[in-house]
Amino acid sequence: MEKDIDRIAKSNDVDIVVRVDDFNGKRGVTIREFVKGERYTGFTKAGTRIPADKFHLFKKAINSIDEKDLVEEVKKNGELFGQDPSKVNGAGEKKAVGKVDEAEF
Repeated sequence: MEKDIDRIAKSNDVDIVVRVDDFNGKRGVTIREFVKGERYTGFTKAGTRIPADKFHLFKKAINSIDEKDLVEEVKKNGELFGQDPSKVNGAGEKKAVGKVDEAEF
């Protein structure tokens, strides 16, 4: 059984694929990179597998992450900039935070 749950664009040529599958007769969740290129299109070795009996631990760990901890802070001209946690999706969208107007970066 292979069931793709989601694809998250990491870049123009790379997606992160989350799927439920069977490996050596054991069900689990696989998270791997899928590349689309001229020489090769398919899954890479980059990724991990969470066995079904450990998934509850993985889910608890993921759900414990505060999106505010993912904000990348950078100083520019003395002002603080960072990623808007609602836009954290790997695309690197930037949004001003703090005293600066709501300009997109």
